[in-house]
Amino acid sequence: MAGTLDKAATLAGLGPYEMVIGLEVHVQLKTASKIFCGCSTRFGDPPNTHSCPVCLGLPGALPVLNRKAVELAVRAALALHCEVQGYSRFARKNYFYPDLPKGYQISQYELPLARRGWLEIEVVPGAGAPGLGGDREEVRKRIGITRLHLEEDAGKSLHEGFPDSDTKSYIDFNRCGVPLVEIVSEPDMRTPEEAYAYLTKLKQVLEYAEVSDCNMEEGSLRCDANLSLRLKGSEGLGVKQEIKNLNSFRYVKQALWEKAKDLKAKLDAGEPIALSTSTYDPSARRLVEMRVKEEAHDYRYFPEPDLLPLMVGESWREEILRAMPELPDAKKARFMEMYGLNDYDAEVLTGSRALADYFEAVVKGDAPAPMPSGRAKAAANWIQTELLGLLREAGKEISDSPISAAALAELLTFVEKGTLSGKMAKEVFARMFSSGERAPTIIEREGMTQISDAAAIERICREVIAAHPAQYAEYKSGKSVLLAFFIGQVMRATRGQANPQLVNETLKKLLQA
Repeated sequence: MAGTLDKAATLAGLGPYEMVIGLEVHVQLKTASKIFCGCSTRFGDPPNTHSCPVCLGLPGALPVLNRKAVELAVRAALALHCEVQGYSRFARKNYFYPDLPKGYQISQYELPLARRGWLEIEVVPGAGAPGLGGDREEVRKRIGITRLHLEEDAGKSLHEGFPDSDTKSYIDFNRCGVPLVEIVSEPDMRTPEEAYAYLTKLKQVLEYAEVSDCNMEEGSLRCDANLSLRLKGSEGLGVKQEIKNLNSFRYVKQALWEKAKDLKAKLDAGEPIALSTSTYDPSARRLVEMRVKEEAHDYRYFPEPDLLPLMVGESWREEILRAMPELPDAKKARFMEMYGLNDYDAEVLTGSRALADYFEAVVKGDAPAPMPSGRAKAAANWIQTELLGLLREAGKEISDSPISAAALAELLTFVEKGTLSGKMAKEVFARMFSSGERAPTIIEREGMTQISDAAAIERICREVIAAHPAQYAEYKSGKSVLLAFFIGQVMRATRGQANPQLVNETLKKLLQA
């Protein structure tokens, strides 16, 4: 793997340097109310309609910790193999910004909720490096998680959408106090592709664990990336550069490559590297420096005086663990064992919780146990080849599919019973997707039932043979490839509704008589 990464660095123009990448991910917890007050966390409501003296930091207002937020944070920690601390403490992180009305953020510092976790990813070493080709074999790599802690979100500054946006900014305090967990990785990633794989797996695990909806468009998952360069083979770390507020995994990859090239140019020129914070402009594919990076002492952390230490006992941890939903790696292994799927199919079908649930609902359908033979493989093929293709073309997610899992299971039942051929089923499926109708409605209206009556098929086959005496004579003289001609004529005569296997068997018998 190291050799491939060296190749990636060289082809990316990094020469003797390698990247050292760590990620800080902020995830909004799926609670109905904020972390320290009863205000709603609902997204999309008019500005400043979900605020109160607590989240606005008015004098005399005291925070009260949301138990559900703690449960979800502990669940996230356990899903990421973290050690949940029995004793943790909130702290004030002091800084001044227009969307932070209190002048400080309640977070955790020296005593976080959880430490020492990990997440295992699969990556193609060097993938994503400009110009890289060659070895595409996937490898597994474990990325360490330094800490996971609870904190509240700040508000949101609005810099556009108003007549005077060129001279004024507006503030929406609805997000103030929304519960977050911050997940800080170890600096274990060496390529932007590994960072992309880490974020993808992290989002998948948190969605499966029902911790967050991870909706990046709504700000439920936000990423800050930390990057430095060092000489390959060295153990030390270079000067860290932070890239803030990346709201797309693709932009994370782009920003890391751009920052790495910028750092290399400075190192080659002998310029000093300072701690700094930048944002990324994806339209121009360039980084914009915001400020010289603060260090921990700049925030003047001290224990939050209005909140008691957080105690998470062993019994509470065990209770949360028992309620943990099935996680993606476990579901993938179960799909392979229970349904006989290969590694690739199981990987695709467990890519999201919604897709995995859809697949399993199709497999089970309304059929009594045991499920019909071949149903799981058929369901996997139909979902991956037919459904996901149409969803991609339509720009839809599986949750927006016009064909429900029950409707697809019903269609597969028609195929299993021989009512529809595979070709006819695809025609019905396409009409189901475009119209939202169920299979029985389309089949009845279009008269698309497959002909499986042996006597009827034999009659049609005899008629076709009688209508083509020249081809029959050629077949009898040894031109056996004409079997396909006769099959085609029968299928045309039946408008494709004859059972293909029965047609094949009947024609062979009649032509050889």
